Amino acid sequence: MKKIELLAPAGNLEKLKTAVTYGADAVYMGGQRFGLRAQSKNFSLEEMREGVVFAHEHQAKVYVTLNIYAHQEDFDGLEDYLLDLARIEVDAVIVSDPGILMMVRQSIPEMEVHLSTQANTTNAYAAKFWHQQGVKRIVTAREVTLEEMKSISGQLPEDMEIESFVHGAMCMAYSGRCLLSNYMTGRDANRGNCAQACRWSYHLVEEKRPNEYFPVEEDERGTYILNSKDLCLLPYLKEYIEAGVTSLKIEGRMKSQYYVATIVRAYRLAIDAYLKDPKGYKCKDEWMEELRKVSHRDFTTGFLFGKAGEEAQLYQDNHYIRTHDFIGLVLEKMDENMVLVEQRNKFCVGDTIEYFGPGSHAGKFTVTGIWSESGEAMDCAPHPKQKIRLETSEPLQSGDFLRKAKEMAE
Repeated sequence: MKKIELLAPAGNLEKLKTAVTYGADAVYMGGQRFGLRAQSKNFSLEEMREGVVFAHEHQAKVYVTLNIYAHQEDFDGLEDYLLDLARIEVDAVIVSDPGILMMVRQSIPEMEVHLSTQANTTNAYAAKFWHQQGVKRIVTAREVTLEEMKSISGQLPEDMEIESFVHGAMCMAYSGRCLLSNYMTGRDANRGNCAQACRWSYHLVEEKRPNEYFPVEEDERGTYILNSKDLCLLPYLKEYIEAGVTSLKIEGRMKSQYYVATIVRAYRLAIDAYLKDPKGYKCKDEWMEELRKVSHRDFTTGFLFGKAGEEAQLYQDNHYIRTHDFIGLVLEKMDENMVLVEQRNKFCVGDTIEYFGPGSHAGKFTVTGIWSESGEAMDCAPHPKQKIRLETSEPLQSGDFLRKAKEMAE
């Protein structure tokens, strides 16, 4: 069996370090140009260099997105940027545009190239074509079914890999190639500037009744006919791996550090359990429960078993499901029962708090004392981003995430 890679999003340097610490084998990031997440903070070249050093020190790889569909002016400065990527020793670049691929092959021919899902590869013949152009890995289109994945992987050259999304937000357009944003706002989704028009509320308007709005479905809030659910394939991890997928990809470069830690940790535990005992592997309820503790939409398996249709759409609203609040990050262990915490949401003395770190490190404790950094006792910690001292009954570690059930936060 080829090595199974857990590939995580890195929207900034902090998230990169979190992803690697919590078990990612590789991360993908974007620079300040040429990627499909222009609204993310992304990486300066110096931050990218620091991220590559950190990842390599922890035996993880770094892939850089160059996956816009380029217009003529987008090539200005690209060659210099490619040479910079080679100098800081990124492990691969992710492309979709044939012109960008050609420039990569000419400027940095030793660089490994991965083909973005934006290129909508749905068959083995297309994959073999790209292999002839120097591509070593394809990120399959999200429209590929499990049976198709098995067929594709069985026909690929020995040195070509399959990467595929297993978790995160879905685009309603074919392989993410959407014109809605460009048409409605002038922001080009295929050049990294999507306005997420598919998440908006829509009504039907009759031409001669311009002020009368008819819901497409009976709902006083409108309808969200273009709004997709979130992909979650954790229950089918075994089937996906055995279909030939060797890199399991998590979406979310614009998601929070807490999201990255939670999702990466759950998939890491699942992958490790599978690798330890492939025949006896079963998805645990506790892993799925972890996934539900971050902000998410209803889950779908997408096109895994065929046409997604209604099962993948979310007609009621565009809101996230939030059962838990991320309330703090442990910055330092001060002594056996005292930690320094960067607070993110309100919590009070007497609250029951969940904590988790990498691997199986997790548990609960009751807050018995809160102090400001200067030593002033407090009943509650109300101000996000302040540093506080927290007394705990459990052995917390630096880097642990703290959360509590939503009902306790009200």
